[in-house]
Amino acid sequence: MRIGGIRTLDGPNVYHSRPVLVMQLYLEDLDGRESREFPGFDEALVSLLPGLARHHCGLGREGGFLERLATGTYFGHVVEHVALEMAGMLGSPVTYGKTRKGDEPGLYNVIVRYRSEQGMRRLLRGAVEVVAALLRGDNVDLPAVLAEAEAVARRTDLGPSTSAIVRAAARRGIPWRRLNEDSLVQLGHGRNRRLIQAAVTGATSHVAVEVASDKALTKALLREAGVPVPEGVVVDDIGGALEALRDLGGPVVVKPLDGNQGNGISLGVDQPVRLLGAVQLAKRYADRVIVERQLQGRDYRVLVVGGKVVAACERRPPEVVGDGVSAVGELIEAVNGDPARGEGHERPLTRIAIDDELVERLGEVGMGLDYVPAPGQTVILKRAANLSVGGTAVDVTDRLHPSVRWACERAAVVVGLDVCGVDLVTSDAARPLDGGVVEVNASPGLRMHVSPSEGEARDVGEAIVSHLFPPGSEARVPICAITGTNGKTTVARLVGHLLGEAGEHVGMTTTDGVYTGGELVRPGDNTGPLSARAVLADPLVTAAVLETARGGILRRGLGYDWSDVAVVTNVTLDHVGQDGIEDVDDLVWIKSLVAERVRDGGTLVLNAEDPESAGMAALERVDASRLEVAYFSSSGTAPLYCRHVAAGGLGYAAKDGAIVQERGRERRPIVPVADVPVLEPGTRFQLENCLAAVAAAVAMGCEPEAAARGLMTFAGGHHNPGRANLYALGAGCVVLDYGHNPAAFRASAELGEGWAGPVVAVVGVPGDRRDDVIREAARAAAASFDRLLVREDVDRRGRAPGEVARLIVEEVACSAPDVPCEHVGDALTALRRLAPEVAAGTMVVLYYERFDEAHEALLGLGATPVESLAALRQGAGAPPHRAERPPAGG
Repeated sequence: MRIGGIRTLDGPNVYHSRPVLVMQLYLEDLDGRESREFPGFDEALVSLLPGLARHHCGLGREGGFLERLATGTYFGHVVEHVALEMAGMLGSPVTYGKTRKGDEPGLYNVIVRYRSEQGMRRLLRGAVEVVAALLRGDNVDLPAVLAEAEAVARRTDLGPSTSAIVRAAARRGIPWRRLNEDSLVQLGHGRNRRLIQAAVTGATSHVAVEVASDKALTKALLREAGVPVPEGVVVDDIGGALEALRDLGGPVVVKPLDGNQGNGISLGVDQPVRLLGAVQLAKRYADRVIVERQLQGRDYRVLVVGGKVVAACERRPPEVVGDGVSAVGELIEAVNGDPARGEGHERPLTRIAIDDELVERLGEVGMGLDYVPAPGQTVILKRAANLSVGGTAVDVTDRLHPSVRWACERAAVVVGLDVCGVDLVTSDAARPLDGGVVEVNASPGLRMHVSPSEGEARDVGEAIVSHLFPPGSEARVPICAITGTNGKTTVARLVGHLLGEAGEHVGMTTTDGVYTGGELVRPGDNTGPLSARAVLADPLVTAAVLETARGGILRRGLGYDWSDVAVVTNVTLDHVGQDGIEDVDDLVWIKSLVAERVRDGGTLVLNAEDPESAGMAALERVDASRLEVAYFSSSGTAPLYCRHVAAGGLGYAAKDGAIVQERGRERRPIVPVADVPVLEPGTRFQLENCLAAVAAAVAMGCEPEAAARGLMTFAGGHHNPGRANLYALGAGCVVLDYGHNPAAFRASAELGEGWAGPVVAVVGVPGDRRDDVIREAARAAAASFDRLLVREDVDRRGRAPGEVARLIVEEVACSAPDVPCEHVGDALTALRRLAPEVAAGTMVVLYYERFDEAHEALLGLGATPVESLAALRQGAGAPPHRAERPPAGG
């Protein structure tokens, strides 16, 4: 077996509503062979992974997978279940897996959900290694595979503090996204987004963090504000430390001026010889050192969020309890065997490290690692009580005395931290404060509150999320997602324009780029999830319009979790032969994901005159009963449309010379058709685009009056570059359009139906389409135009030179021999050849590969952009702003 690659679909996808990994697995010599053909394989596999006996598989009951093994199953399926079982063994159980045949011989796509993305990637590779080794009869070092995957997960997963906040956000339905390999996370969308990094938020003051890092300054500010703090001084060397010890008297605490997590701290220092080691230790972490009087009492950590205490723990130093038999070293080993303890911060507790500090601490009380404590004897292993050195935490939130609570809240406010960890020492936090605050910490660890060793767990992640998103506040911005075979770019641009006219700062993704507030910020085809996420991360965006294409859905999933509005313009023959797509039903399966992911109460806009779009409301997986379904119909007479409106459903159509909104017997005119510049007489495709856009914009909150203004100011050449753009040249014109499938050819031909002269098309079809799709496109073009010139794409997408053009010419010659058709090479060659005919009165519809190239060539030939055929007839020139048009992608 060979792994071709592993990709992440980290949003809703065609397989699952949650993120999945898709591994391309080439079975090679195992292709077509089943598990039962290899004697002893099943037994060896189940012996190694007995938990497989609990897997249901497709049979829906425990033992289902073993039955499949016994009767014979393919090895992609086996690999899937091995990966899922190993994930469960590591404490990250996931139950969803699927194996689908790929579009190459011997290729299978193994799809699994994950909790740890990088950990599961390693497990998928490990599963292939395990199955291959068992087939060879080799020994399998399963613990090594699991340990490596666990180490990968530990290095790459979010830490406990960030995870606590993310889980709380997810419970509230707030979308989140990890922005880097560390702990930077975006919560929410657009103008409502908030950033966190561990327990630091976007609202955390940088100045406050700097103040908290300077422990001497913090103490001075707290003392001035009436918060009790221990007396101490800052020193530069051992001389200053000795003087401080003499002045303060012992014991003292020695710590770095700007340390954290207990690093470099020495407690209970009362002798010069110990002071020297303590200063040297502190100087490993900072140039200057604090020497302060050690307060007597218990060690507490109090979490303050938004100026209010939300959790408190008593921190206890790491310890072991003797049994009269085991030595201290053995007792430490037993404690570290607790599954709740791990390396660093990935588990509720940290393993106790046997280091110089521990050995020194044991020596102070006359013990060593080989000392055997008496039964019940407690041995304190370190002076510090931080969880990071192996300490434990007991929740005391409900026991805090008001004076303790006041001191902690006062400390957080004085320093200025919105999320603050306050360390204090006092005899008992349930009694009046008789100690003081010893430290104030930015980015406090949350795991002691989320998973205390004793006492009630506190949902501190929710406290932080509520601080960032108070009750009644929004975390999202409205999202409109648009998909379909044809028209989706124009509809996206229309919706974006209408919302912009209504005062929204629109973030938009289209085939020609990413826009924010009407400005092109990233050119190129941007219809995938990465572009959608970029828009939703823009802090200026108040509404998002996302053109959502098939390729991005298949290869990466959606770039959002839920939309407020979804539009499906149409689903027609295209892309067959790519990515395993065999027919239109496959395209419906892919594009219907956009319809599925409309939030409850949202609006689904469908084309009543396109069977595949209209039919999505009946799909069980869409569950239209929870949505407002709005149909649009260019004629207003489609039977489905009429039934829907008569039953009280929402509809948009063109009637009595106007675009109207209908529900039951109510009809509301929105805008006269004659006032919409892009609506050429007879162009049904543009009318459908306008209807879909109005339906979507109104569902997004745009008032119908604002939608009307938007339609009346939407200039095709300026606002919709590369889509049915008109250029006057002599007595004729050129239409620049983007199309390569049968429906696109038929739609563009509507522009030439009233043209007095010949209508010629320059056509091409991408080489990655199947032969029968290319031939169907050729037949559609031949039925739509008087003459055809066939161009060839620069990017032939795996085809031989001239191969696609030959298929088109052959098909036209066979199916429409009366239509002249010839291969002319590239689009510019065709354009230069046709220029004299255009000047004499011919209309040329040029389906370009590169818009900028064709646009500049036309200008070079003296063509003038015009906004409509009416303007062309009147001899109107180009709009003064045409030079500002953004580039359009192909």
